[in-house]
Amino acid sequence: MVSIALLLAMAAFFGTTGAARHNAALHLTQADWQVQDAPGFRALPLAVDSKALPSAWQPVELPLALPIALLRQADGSVSTGATRITWLRLSTRNLPDTPAPLALYGARIKTDGTIAVYANGRLVHRAQVQGPLWNSTRTPLWVLLGKTTDGAPLNEILVRMEHTRGAQVAVSSLWLGPAEALEARHRTRQWLQQELPAMLSAAFMAVGVFALFVWFRRSHETGYLLFFNLATTSFLRSLHFYVGVPVANDWFAWLTVNSLFWLVAVVHFALRQLHGRPLRWFTGAVVAWTALTGMLTLPDLAILRNTPQVTPLIYLGAALMGVAVALVGGLSAWRRSSEGRLVAVGIGVCVLLGVSDWLLQNNFVSPEGWYLGAYTNAVTFSVFGVLLYRRYVNAIAEVERVNAGLAQRLAAREAELELSHRRLREVEKKQTISDERQRLTQDMHDGLGSSLISAIRSVEGGSMNGDKVSQVLKSCLEDLKLTIDSMEPLEDDLLLLLATLRYRLGPRLESSGVALQWQVQELPALDWLDPTSALHILRIVQESIANVLRHTRATEIRVSTERQASGVRVSIEDNGQGFDVEKALAGAGGRGMQNQQRRAQAVGGEVSWRSGPGGTLFTLWLPLKRGGRAV
Repeated sequence: MVSIALLLAMAAFFGTTGAARHNAALHLTQADWQVQDAPGFRALPLAVDSKALPSAWQPVELPLALPIALLRQADGSVSTGATRITWLRLSTRNLPDTPAPLALYGARIKTDGTIAVYANGRLVHRAQVQGPLWNSTRTPLWVLLGKTTDGAPLNEILVRMEHTRGAQVAVSSLWLGPAEALEARHRTRQWLQQELPAMLSAAFMAVGVFALFVWFRRSHETGYLLFFNLATTSFLRSLHFYVGVPVANDWFAWLTVNSLFWLVAVVHFALRQLHGRPLRWFTGAVVAWTALTGMLTLPDLAILRNTPQVTPLIYLGAALMGVAVALVGGLSAWRRSSEGRLVAVGIGVCVLLGVSDWLLQNNFVSPEGWYLGAYTNAVTFSVFGVLLYRRYVNAIAEVERVNAGLAQRLAAREAELELSHRRLREVEKKQTISDERQRLTQDMHDGLGSSLISAIRSVEGGSMNGDKVSQVLKSCLEDLKLTIDSMEPLEDDLLLLLATLRYRLGPRLESSGVALQWQVQELPALDWLDPTSALHILRIVQESIANVLRHTRATEIRVSTERQASGVRVSIEDNGQGFDVEKALAGAGGRGMQNQQRRAQAVGGEVSWRSGPGGTLFTLWLPLKRGGRAV
């Protein structure tokens, strides 16, 4: 519909804005004509003398529709020729004098044979097609008239049209004048009748091929396959509008005529899919009528030949079939499918456009009219394009609705998970507090508690003087401080943990007269170093230094660190008198060394001792990652 409105608007625009230029051209609405019989299509003569033609010239008005005018004005003589030659003689006596090159323009000359134009009796233009000229009615006449060789002015133009006796011949009014004054009109007519329909048909076909490939991936959606069939049949139907193909005219006519029936049948199947009613009897009638027409018009069978008498009836049958499909489909989809109603209206519009073409082709209307059937592709494309657009928009809306539902469900699920996670964090927090309380309780019981109990019993028994009691209480205080220090955030830093221990034990070492050599280096972070592991390490190092102070009589302690391939090593070396390692590990002097081994195993580390008369070397190895092994 948009294309038709564009056609009419452009025609009106060029018809008004080009009026000034056409003032320089001569509008030929009067001519002389005569008809002569011929035994068949003949070769064109290169020169013709209008006075030497056998029949008498008769005046006629243009546009001229033949053979209706011939039958009306014929002298009643019986013609025996197989073909006819219609001559038109045009006078140029009123042509304004101009030095510009002249051109002859006509909206339409309709015939099924050769068209020739003579200027002053000499052949200047010919379009020779023997048989039906399928695109002649859509190709405007455009003849450039060059200067005559002898320089004589243009006095007369002859138009020669060969045609079969039953052909519907027609000639529009003609324009004669400067080529530049008529060129815009000619180009407009040619673009609107040939080039624009060709572009629309090609675009329709391209979208149809795209739909076919979509159907390959989504074969359950037959709508895409129907759209491809619709585009293909529309393309075949439009071939004779603008394409000259090197095939036999009979087969070309069979293809273009029957593609119209195929197109209506495809539209019927599309309508049936939209409204959902099977319509078995009507569908069978449509298929049978389409197949029967195709068989009867086959050139090899020659039952219904492509003749001027038969072909209009075939097109009339296609129009009736289109009307039936539109009515039945529209009624079936009236309360079932708005899309079906739209398709029914679209096919009804196409039928009306086809009827206007049928009237023009059979000379019921002026040959200067427009062929609107070329724009049925635009109507069909628009209607089914709207359907695809609506399907696409609805699909997007459905996806958005589903996504919104999923988003709501996801938000609800996230809220549930957040609530569950918060509850889990609370439970874990309570469990952590409980575990930490239990750990501190156990550690205070094992370390601080046992020391205080021993001190209380010694004081009650009178076996411990005030200095020893003070020393025991200081040791308990140090244990309590180490326990508190293990709870501080360390950020995986072993050196910070050792520095905390140095700060706590420094006064004790100084009061004992033991010099401390601190030889540590940068160490990698230990990501497993939590408060429990930190307390184990502090207890191990504290026990080692306490053993030095209690048993070895050392005057110097050296603390060093070293990075190894899979871990770190902490060494504590003294210059004391040494001890028997195996005997100590057997428990002869207490369970301090066994406790160090147990704590080292708890953090995945290892401890070792090497002792002699010159002193003792204690080594604590700690892995970089949980599960590492000492080299």
